[in-house]
Amino acid sequence: MLSGNAYRPGDVIRMRDGQTVEVTSTDAEGRLILADALVEAASEKPDLLIDFASLTGAARDAFGAEITPFFSNEDELAQELLKIGKAIDDPVWEMPLHRPYLESLKSKVADWMNVGSRQGGAITAALFLALFIKPVVPWIHFDMIGFNLRARPGRPEGGEAMGLRVVFEYLKERFGA
Repeated sequence: MLSGNAYRPGDVIRMRDGQTVEVTSTDAEGRLILADALVEAASEKPDLLIDFASLTGAARDAFGAEITPFFSNEDELAQELLKIGKAIDDPVWEMPLHRPYLESLKSKVADWMNVGSRQGGAITAALFLALFIKPVVPWIHFDMIGFNLRARPGRPEGGEAMGLRVVFEYLKERFGA
Protein backbone atom coordinates (compact mmCIF):
# COMPACT_ATOMS: atom_id res chain seq x y z
CA MET A 1 0.00 0.00 0.00
CA LEU A 2 1.29 3.37 -0.96
CA SER A 3 -0.79 5.17 1.63
CA GLY A 4 -3.45 4.66 4.25
CA ASN A 5 -6.22 5.41 1.76
CA ALA A 6 -5.09 2.92 -0.91
CA TYR A 7 -7.62 0.21 -1.61
CA ARG A 8 -7.07 -3.37 -0.47
CA PRO A 9 -8.51 -6.79 -1.29
CA GLY A 10 -11.95 -6.97 0.28
CA ASP A 11 -12.71 -3.28 -0.13
CA VAL A 12 -15.92 -2.35 -1.92
CA ILE A 13 -15.81 0.67 -4.20
CA ARG A 14 -18.63 2.56 -5.88
CA MET A 15 -18.14 3.01 -9.61
CA ARG A 16 -19.06 6.10 -11.62
CA ASP A 17 -22.47 4.65 -12.58
CA GLY A 18 -23.32 3.63 -8.99
CA GLN A 19 -22.57 -0.09 -9.28
CA THR A 20 -20.42 -1.50 -6.50
CA VAL A 21 -17.32 -3.63 -7.01
CA GLU A 22 -15.53 -5.81 -4.49
CA VAL A 23 -11.78 -5.58 -5.00
CA THR A 24 -10.51 -9.15 -5.17
CA SER A 25 -7.24 -8.26 -6.90
CA THR A 26 -5.35 -5.01 -6.57
CA ASP A 27 -3.38 -6.02 -9.67
CA ALA A 28 -6.55 -5.52 -11.77
CA GLU A 29 -6.79 -1.79 -11.14
CA GLY A 30 -6.74 -0.92 -14.85
CA ARG A 31 -10.15 -2.44 -15.48
CA LEU A 32 -11.63 -0.35 -12.68
CA ILE A 33 -10.34 2.86 -14.27
CA LEU A 34 -11.33 1.73 -17.77
CA ALA A 35 -14.83 0.78 -16.59
CA ASP A 36 -15.39 4.31 -15.27
CA ALA A 37 -14.04 5.76 -18.53
CA LEU A 38 -16.45 3.56 -20.51
CA VAL A 39 -19.37 4.78 -18.37
CA GLU A 40 -18.49 8.36 -19.27
CA ALA A 41 -17.93 7.61 -22.96
CA ALA A 42 -21.16 5.58 -23.32
CA SER A 43 -23.15 8.36 -21.65
CA GLU A 44 -22.62 10.45 -24.77
CA LYS A 45 -24.20 7.70 -26.93
CA PRO A 46 -21.42 7.53 -29.54
CA ASP A 47 -21.86 5.71 -32.85
CA LEU A 48 -18.96 3.47 -31.87
CA LEU A 49 -16.90 2.95 -28.72
CA ILE A 50 -13.38 1.49 -29.02
CA ASP A 51 -10.88 0.79 -26.28
CA PHE A 52 -7.39 -0.67 -26.38
CA ALA A 53 -5.83 -2.05 -23.20
CA SER A 54 -3.28 -4.53 -21.98
CA LEU A 55 -6.03 -5.82 -19.76
CA THR A 56 -5.06 -9.41 -19.08
CA GLY A 57 -2.09 -11.70 -19.22
CA ALA A 58 -4.60 -14.37 -20.27
CA ALA A 59 -4.99 -12.80 -23.71
CA ARG A 60 -1.23 -12.49 -24.12
CA ASP A 61 -0.71 -16.11 -23.10
CA ALA A 62 -3.36 -17.34 -25.53
CA PHE A 63 -2.45 -15.24 -28.57
CA GLY A 64 1.16 -14.15 -28.19
CA ALA A 65 2.44 -10.94 -29.69
CA GLU A 66 1.23 -11.24 -33.29
CA ILE A 67 -2.53 -11.74 -33.07
CA THR A 68 -4.71 -9.18 -31.36
CA PRO A 69 -7.76 -10.62 -29.58
CA PHE A 70 -10.83 -8.44 -29.42
CA PHE A 71 -14.35 -8.53 -28.02
CA SER A 72 -17.41 -6.86 -29.49
CA ASN A 73 -21.04 -6.59 -28.50
CA GLU A 74 -22.08 -6.57 -32.20
CA ASP A 75 -21.55 -9.59 -34.45
CA GLU A 76 -21.63 -7.62 -37.72
CA LEU A 77 -18.95 -5.26 -36.45
CA ALA A 78 -16.77 -8.18 -35.35
CA GLN A 79 -17.10 -9.90 -38.73
CA GLU A 80 -16.08 -6.71 -40.52
CA LEU A 81 -12.97 -6.36 -38.34
CA LEU A 82 -11.98 -9.98 -39.05
CA LYS A 83 -12.41 -9.43 -42.80
CA ILE A 84 -10.31 -6.26 -42.77
CA GLY A 85 -7.62 -7.89 -40.63
CA LYS A 86 -7.18 -10.67 -43.20
CA ALA A 87 -7.18 -8.23 -46.12
CA ILE A 88 -4.43 -6.01 -44.69
CA ASP A 89 -2.39 -8.68 -42.87
CA ASP A 90 -3.11 -7.33 -39.39
CA PRO A 91 -4.40 -10.47 -37.69
CA VAL A 92 -7.14 -10.05 -35.11
CA TRP A 93 -9.29 -12.71 -33.49
CA GLU A 94 -12.76 -12.35 -32.01
CA MET A 95 -13.20 -13.65 -28.49
CA PRO A 96 -16.66 -14.47 -27.09
CA LEU A 97 -18.52 -12.42 -24.52
CA HIS A 98 -19.78 -15.68 -23.02
CA ARG A 99 -22.39 -14.36 -20.60
CA PRO A 100 -22.59 -17.48 -18.39
CA TYR A 101 -19.07 -16.56 -17.18
CA LEU A 102 -20.57 -13.48 -15.49
CA GLU A 103 -21.44 -15.89 -12.69
CA SER A 104 -17.77 -15.89 -11.63
CA LEU A 105 -17.87 -12.09 -11.21
CA LYS A 106 -20.81 -12.05 -8.79
CA SER A 107 -19.96 -10.88 -5.29
CA LYS A 108 -21.61 -11.62 -1.97
CA VAL A 109 -20.94 -8.09 -0.69
CA ALA A 110 -21.17 -5.93 -3.85
CA ASP A 111 -22.72 -6.02 -7.30
CA TRP A 112 -19.55 -7.47 -8.84
CA MET A 113 -15.95 -8.50 -8.17
CA ASN A 114 -13.18 -6.92 -10.23
CA VAL A 115 -11.71 -10.36 -11.05
CA GLY A 116 -13.51 -13.63 -11.62
CA SER A 117 -12.17 -17.09 -12.30
CA ARG A 118 -8.68 -17.53 -13.74
CA GLN A 119 -10.27 -19.81 -16.31
CA GLY A 120 -11.51 -17.61 -19.13
CA GLY A 121 -9.70 -14.64 -17.58
CA ALA A 122 -9.71 -12.50 -20.73
CA ILE A 123 -13.41 -13.23 -21.24
CA THR A 124 -14.40 -12.37 -17.67
CA ALA A 125 -12.34 -9.17 -17.85
CA ALA A 126 -14.16 -8.10 -21.03
CA LEU A 127 -17.52 -9.07 -19.51
CA PHE A 128 -16.66 -6.89 -16.52
CA LEU A 129 -16.08 -3.94 -18.85
CA ALA A 130 -19.29 -4.63 -20.78
CA LEU A 131 -21.26 -4.24 -17.54
CA PHE A 132 -20.45 -0.53 -17.61
CA ILE A 133 -21.53 0.29 -21.17
CA LYS A 134 -25.04 1.59 -20.65
CA PRO A 135 -26.79 2.61 -22.73
CA VAL A 136 -25.50 -0.18 -24.89
CA VAL A 137 -23.53 1.23 -27.80
CA PRO A 138 -21.52 -0.64 -30.45
CA TRP A 139 -18.28 -1.51 -28.65
CA ILE A 140 -14.93 -3.07 -29.43
CA HIS A 141 -12.36 -3.96 -26.79
CA PHE A 142 -8.85 -4.92 -27.91
CA ASP A 143 -6.88 -6.83 -25.26
CA MET A 144 -3.37 -6.44 -26.57
CA ILE A 145 0.20 -7.18 -25.59
CA GLY A 146 1.53 -3.96 -27.17
CA PHE A 147 4.92 -5.06 -28.48
CA ASN A 148 6.55 -7.25 -31.12
CA LEU A 149 8.92 -9.99 -30.03
CA ARG A 150 10.48 -10.22 -33.50
CA ALA A 151 10.98 -7.92 -36.46
CA ARG A 152 8.76 -8.34 -39.53
CA PRO A 153 8.24 -6.12 -42.58
CA GLY A 154 6.71 -2.86 -41.35
CA ARG A 155 6.69 -4.10 -37.78
CA PRO A 156 10.05 -3.75 -36.06
CA GLU A 157 10.80 -5.47 -32.78
CA GLY A 158 9.54 -3.41 -29.86
CA GLY A 159 6.44 -1.32 -29.22
CA GLU A 160 3.43 -2.04 -31.42
CA ALA A 161 -0.02 -0.49 -31.71
CA MET A 162 -1.78 -3.83 -32.09
CA GLY A 163 -5.07 -3.72 -33.98
CA LEU A 164 -4.62 -0.08 -34.92
CA ARG A 165 -4.32 -0.77 -38.66
CA VAL A 166 -7.58 -2.76 -38.61
CA VAL A 167 -9.40 -0.01 -36.73
CA PHE A 168 -8.05 2.69 -39.04
CA GLU A 169 -9.29 0.82 -42.13
CA TYR A 170 -12.64 0.12 -40.51
CA LEU A 171 -13.13 3.75 -39.56
CA LYS A 172 -12.23 4.85 -43.11
CA GLU A 173 -14.79 2.46 -44.56
CA ARG A 174 -17.54 3.30 -42.08
CA PHE A 175 -17.11 7.04 -41.66
CA GLY A 176 -15.34 8.03 -44.89
CA ALA A 177 -11.81 8.84 -45.95
